[in-house]
Amino acid sequence: MMALVDISLIPVKDNKSCVLFVSFYFTRKPGNCPLGAMKCFHFSSREKNEEPKTVTKSASVQSTSSTSMSMSTDRDLRKSGSELNSQNVSDFSTESSTKNSFANSFASLGQRQSNLKAFTFSELKTATKSFSRSVMIGEGGFGGVYRGVIRSMEDSSKKIDIAVKQLSRRGLQGHKEWVTEVNVLGIVEHPNLVKLLGYCAEDDERGIQRLLVYEFMPNRSVQDHLSSKFQKVLPWATRVKIALDAALGLAYLHEAMDFQIIFRDFKSSNILLDDQWNAKLSDFGLARLGPSDGLSHVSTAVVGTIGYAAPEYIQTGRLTSKSDVWSFGVFLYELITGRRPLDRNRPKNEQNLLEWVRPHLSDVRKFRLIMDPRLDGKYNIKAAQKLASVANRCLVRQAKTRPKMSDILGMINKIVDTTDNGSPLLCTKSLAPKDAPEGHGRERMKRRFLDSIIGDQKGCWSTWRTWRTKLVRTR
Repeated sequence: MMALVDISLIPVKDNKSCVLFVSFYFTRKPGNCPLGAMKCFHFSSREKNEEPKTVTKSASVQSTSSTSMSMSTDRDLRKSGSELNSQNVSDFSTESSTKNSFANSFASLGQRQSNLKAFTFSELKTATKSFSRSVMIGEGGFGGVYRGVIRSMEDSSKKIDIAVKQLSRRGLQGHKEWVTEVNVLGIVEHPNLVKLLGYCAEDDERGIQRLLVYEFMPNRSVQDHLSSKFQKVLPWATRVKIALDAALGLAYLHEAMDFQIIFRDFKSSNILLDDQWNAKLSDFGLARLGPSDGLSHVSTAVVGTIGYAAPEYIQTGRLTSKSDVWSFGVFLYELITGRRPLDRNRPKNEQNLLEWVRPHLSDVRKFRLIMDPRLDGKYNIKAAQKLASVANRCLVRQAKTRPKMSDILGMINKIVDTTDNGSPLLCTKSLAPKDAPEGHGRERMKRRFLDSIIGDQKGCWSTWRTWRTKLVRTR
């Protein structure tokens, strides 16, 4: 059995544009009829005098690493995994009862409701000063992220700042993540999820242009602040507020809808801060639809970031929402200590964060030794210990005994109440211009059937007899 992806550029009647169909299916023999699940994106074709031709390409589907908002240049670490048995060889085989509904409900962007705007490449080129390096705020193997300015879609008399992620035009590296992010952020909305404003998909003589347009998050990522890139230290109360915001975002994805989304790459570099220091989850390129119909897990190729990925997920490829919970526990210790999960620049016995903190948790005097020294003693030690206790519950080896994010949210809420009388001290000065937009978005639950939205990451794993881990090493 083989998993295939068909990519076809189909000309439309006006001979000036074409439609890109991305079809994911599996077949036992070459030539079998595909399942019929496909996504449809409209690609504008500019000034083409010759008659358009249909181009079709088939290739084995492979897992690709995450494209983060920070576009970091982390190195990939590929690790051979064990062979999956016939019972969990794929998401699709374990969810055979939903095959028909999956095929029937696979919708194109043009067919489903979305608040996303389809930008032209010309608009984004103007907004970013022709993608000048002077406005570049991130760069990596998949392309770059640029700061830009456009007119507000609500009020054309006002201008707003945006962040534009441009994928490399060479090949389709990162395309699956690009499609997933458009689909996920186009249908979910929450104040603690970064807002995707729109996308651009155009083809020209130089290749396919694929861009995503986000609300601008002026205070960058939590990792940036914890890694001493900025002189200003995140106050303790702000860190607790960030933990609360991140928990709100994850709880929404896991439990607030009639479908479940597993983030799968939760880490400090994927938590961005707006001009009011509100934390929002970003980079949904690796997001997966959670198990359904009473299933306990989703079986998939292992991707993510070393130091954050749950041990059972690394060992078996079995993914659940409790995998995100483990990552959240690691993140809490980052907030407490100011250290990365893995840091090869530290002494050998301090390189692994979780191993380093373990012997310091028994009493207050030892516990103070793991507190971020940049806080200069300005923290509530009891609140810090309580936050560490929450982290420990998230980091239980037995995944089933880890708490749900809604339970974790309740625990952190109590800690917030004891921190500065429940009114967290936010950083008094933003790193952004004074007129930067808040961009909170509206908290609105959109209950929709999501098999068709993240379906391309279900069927495409269906015939893998072995999987390879694809984890990103933190620097």
